[in-house]
Amino acid sequence: MEIKSHTFHEINIAELISDELIIKSEQDGLDLLGNLYYQGFDKVILHEKNIIPEFFDLKTGLAGEILQKFSNYRISLAIIGNFEKYQSKSLKQFILESNKTQHINFVENLYDALK
Repeated sequence: MEIKSHTFHEINIAELISDELIIKSEQDGLDLLGNLYYQGFDKVILHEKNIIPEFFDLKTGLAGEILQKFSNYRISLAIIGNFEKYQSKSLKQFILESNKTQHINFVENLYDALK
């Protein structure tokens, strides 16, 4: 896994780049969060392909558990991906509500993630 550092409006942002899954469990999310927090990053960008598909099935509770950790530590998270492929109405509503708070964002590209 590569951590690509971005600075946007004097905010340190970590973009995680990998060909493999990075988040497979709640513990992976917590470990990642702690690691990036101690490296001085204020925000994190993940790519959808690096998150286990069960994350996007809200019935598993995995998304809620992981995203709550980011909220508790006040580390903003952007997830880049194509979320139109998910048919779940509850997931679509969850994404809309998350994007309104601007703390957890589901976006289509890096530019939107950096904003």
